[in-house]
Amino acid sequence: MATTSGTTHPTGPTGEADDPPKPRMTRRQRARLSRGIQYAVLVIVVAVIAFRADWGNLQQAFFNTEVIGRMFPRVLIVALVNTLLYTALAFVFGLLLGIVIALMRLSSVGPYRWLASAYVELFRGLPALLVLFFVAYGIPNAFPGFTLPFLVMVTVGLGLTAAAYMSETIRAGIQAVPRGQVEAARTLGMSPARTMVTIVLPQAFRIVIPPLTNEIILLTKDSSLVYVLGVTAGQVELTKFSRDMLNTTVNSTPLLIGGLLYLCITLPLSQLVRRLEIRHAKAR
Repeated sequence: MATTSGTTHPTGPTGEADDPPKPRMTRRQRARLSRGIQYAVLVIVVAVIAFRADWGNLQQAFFNTEVIGRMFPRVLIVALVNTLLYTALAFVFGLLLGIVIALMRLSSVGPYRWLASAYVELFRGLPALLVLFFVAYGIPNAFPGFTLPFLVMVTVGLGLTAAAYMSETIRAGIQAVPRGQVEAARTLGMSPARTMVTIVLPQAFRIVIPPLTNEIILLTKDSSLVYVLGVTAGQVELTKFSRDMLNTTVNSTPLLIGGLLYLCITLPLSQLVRRLEIRHAKAR
């Protein structure tokens, strides 16, 4: 060990003083460095894309103002309105049927439970496109001379699949209601049906509103399958309208406008779902 002025310094095998250990980076410093590197990489990627892309060609292909002018106002007053209409009708039908299926799944009667379980497994396993096709063409073939109005076909075709998913959501909400409240209602002399309607279902729906809102988003996108029913010019929804305009104009702008309008529907609903989930978490 070498000493200088009464101070002791560690020495290595050669007798020379070792360098003091270098300070290590703290966890916060490493995280800050990592974020800085990620931001730098992102900026570089965006800059490369911005400088390399042919913006004039992109504008002509995806944001052609002449094509946009030809789309309006029909894309709003026909396609968008029909998309919202088909979604709303299918959701209402699916919700009502889903409540019935959920109650059958929870019934003490065995055949009800079996039928409800079979329904859920069947329609959750089939693509919505096949269900729509069966409703539109299977029923008229099974019952010659019996035809369904167009809106009824859309409502039933989309709603049958939605009901299978919503019934499971509603069933979970019903089972989440404390059992003690049901027992208290029965003690007060309420019938099982009145207890379910006035006590259980209102609380269950407060629980399942966020996932049911997600189902509206899914139905909005599933409404694009309505084209299999052979729609007329006044029955087209956003996807069919955009596709027809694409074929007419030989330009991709209609697809971009259609996608933006879908986002105008789904993004506010997504924000609503998040707010409802936060509110529900605080209430708990």
